[in-house]
Amino acid sequence: MSNKKLIYIVDDDPFINTLLVKRLASDQYTLETFESGEECLKAIDKNPDLIILDYLFVKKDHEFMNGMQVLDKIKELKPGTPVIMLSGQDKGEIVLELARKGINDYIIKDNNLIDNLSAAINEVF
Repeated sequence: MSNKKLIYIVDDDPFINTLLVKRLASDQYTLETFESGEECLKAIDKNPDLIILDYLFVKKDHEFMNGMQVLDKIKELKPGTPVIMLSGQDKGEIVLELARKGINDYIIKDNNLIDNLSAAINEVF
């Protein structure tokens, strides 16, 4: 049995999912991607060691839960699961609200995404 950490990557942007899988792939992690919070929640019983969650989910003609709602469900179902939130926005009030809800980190999707995310993952583990 392996001691690999199971990390869920939840983002509606296939580019971000692919980029993160490529950059984070290692002997230490098993990575699974989901394009919606709903998909992630369906697989929550596999007990991921970490969830990297997008804040905003936008698909034409379909209403998805946003990252805040998904976070609430994760905390309800698996309260001990660490969550790192990704976002294209850096609104202070959102970050504060997420911090109150117990996220481990908040990473802005910018040129430092991979470095900042790697540091945040190392901090969680």
